[in-house]
Amino acid sequence: MTASDGLPIVIAVDGGGSKTDAVAIDLDGTVVANARGTTSSPHIIGMAESVELIDRLIGDILAQTGPRAITQTNVYVSGLDLPAEIAAFTAAIAGTAWGDAVVDNDLFALLRAGTAEADAVAVVCGTGINAVGVRADGLVIRYPSLGIISGDWGGGWHLGEQALWHAARAVDGRGPETSLATTIPAVYGLESLQAVIEALHFERIPNADLSLISPSVFGAARAGDAVAGSLVDRQAAEIVTFAATTLRRLDLLDRAVPVVLGGGVIGARDERLLGAIERGLAERAPLAHIELVTAAPILGAAMLALEAAGAHAALGRARAQLESRQVAPVASGG
Repeated sequence: MTASDGLPIVIAVDGGGSKTDAVAIDLDGTVVANARGTTSSPHIIGMAESVELIDRLIGDILAQTGPRAITQTNVYVSGLDLPAEIAAFTAAIAGTAWGDAVVDNDLFALLRAGTAEADAVAVVCGTGINAVGVRADGLVIRYPSLGIISGDWGGGWHLGEQALWHAARAVDGRGPETSLATTIPAVYGLESLQAVIEALHFERIPNADLSLISPSVFGAARAGDAVAGSLVDRQAAEIVTFAATTLRRLDLLDRAVPVVLGGGVIGARDERLLGAIERGLAERAPLAHIELVTAAPILGAAMLALEAAGAHAALGRARAQLESRQVAPVASGG
């Protein structure tokens, strides 16, 4: 038995586009249990499956802690972008042991991982792309983040899709040559681009696995491939547009506001991508300053859960224990 056995805990969950983390934390900031699963995004696996996966992870951490009173539960999930989605998720967890939870999009966990400022913007670029902005008076700027139909482009999946599009056109002569025509088959262990196309068409390769191409895009760009370089530049421009637009909608372009950047594509720290983002923000939002988050966003989820429980003195200890957990690189961030 330890001094903390039986004492109350908070639970924090961060569910991204490729993985889900759950932790239990004592009110003194000690991380006492953790569990990890695959993506819990309802956009990828469905709402019922998302709730089931998170319930299972929380069950795992409660099995580790033993009987404890749960003081606070905060759950942040990719794909909870619309009010109707948040309401549906909240209703679905009502019968669980942890159902009295704060539920929101995982961008809020990323935002808190990068800053505690009341005026702030966060942009995530992992499997997909999204942004959120907050202002001290309570104004929140959100986006539907439903892909092309809501005006979005970016993240590992879109990079992979566009890389394959260009590679296919290079092979049959409709587009410029690119080394992606040879590097993409290697991603899947296939001999030709035609084999990749057929495997996707017949669903031997899941459509979601287009995101696996993303590292090859950055590698080809670093090697001087013009097509790959144009995709990296387009990705940087989309991130800058999200950040600058959110600052404008918050009426914060004239203030020194943190822009928190995270997700696997950004977390890979590609020099061309980050350099273009820095230059773009300097031009469009010169007072903004970048906060690059490489720690897994479960850090921010934990900070928010502890704050909601009033355990402000525990934040430093919890942060020290969770900061070492790193976001997965490039194609697998969420």
